[in-house]
Amino acid sequence: MNTNTNIVLACIDGSSLTEAVCDYAAWIAQRVDAPLKLLHTIDHHQETAAIADLSGNIGLDTQEHLLEELTAVEQQVSKLRLQQGKQVLQAAKVRVIQAGIAKPITNQRHGSLVESLIELEDDIGVLIIGMRGKVHENQPDKIGAKLESIIRSLHTPILVVNEAFKTPQRIMIAYDGSPAAEKAIDMVANSPLYKGLSCHLVCVSKDEGTADYLLAVATNKLLAAGGIEVFPIKLKGKADQALCEYQANHNIDLTIMGAFTHTRIHDLLLGSFTARMLLNTHKPLLLWR
Repeated sequence: MNTNTNIVLACIDGSSLTEAVCDYAAWIAQRVDAPLKLLHTIDHHQETAAIADLSGNIGLDTQEHLLEELTAVEQQVSKLRLQQGKQVLQAAKVRVIQAGIAKPITNQRHGSLVESLIELEDDIGVLIIGMRGKVHENQPDKIGAKLESIIRSLHTPILVVNEAFKTPQRIMIAYDGSPAAEKAIDMVANSPLYKGLSCHLVCVSKDEGTADYLLAVATNKLLAAGGIEVFPIKLKGKADQALCEYQANHNIDLTIMGAFTHTRIHDLLLGSFTARMLLNTHKPLLLWR
């Protein structure tokens, strides 16, 4: 996470998790001394599709008049969404300023959130986003409609927020020796974000010898970097269940793990490990690809 040169990007939409997204983004930006950008997007695709659906099955005599009325309604809705988005950005800007960010950047873009993030990816050090947006904010058994696409599309660290902000004191790395997990180890070792925190390095494996080896190598790397207290832990069982139980029992504030390491077919057959972690944990997840 090269946040010393890249931005901390917070995706906001006015949902119930927007304040938490702002708070975590401000905490990260201050710890790593990076600029903070607040992003709000307006996707007009659904409005246009709705007009096509409503006008497609009516007679030719009335179709043109109805299209004119629907277009006028669409324009009014677009103006209202634009105004609402500006209000959301302004409220978020005030919040991060109060949290200590002197000059936050605000950005409102038109179009798909996923496409906007892909365009911005080269400038992003870490992305912060809520687990659920406005569509699913009252459905705790759901993941946000766009979240999986965002995680699969980007190769930058993504912090998924699912509760009100709490200053992290204890972090957990879900470590399995995979390339994504190795990136996470390097990031924790080299970033000022984690200095002074307790790091629970947790490996869930049936093979104790493999777990011991992986934990030893990763622990040495973290300790060599300095400034981090490391607790290497071996667990057995189903990985997502074991990690979530450990997280709850040891008051872990933030979990770091690789994301969607299996193939799409594997996920469809067995369900995604990442998705299960997102649904079953009650603490923020920092995901690496």
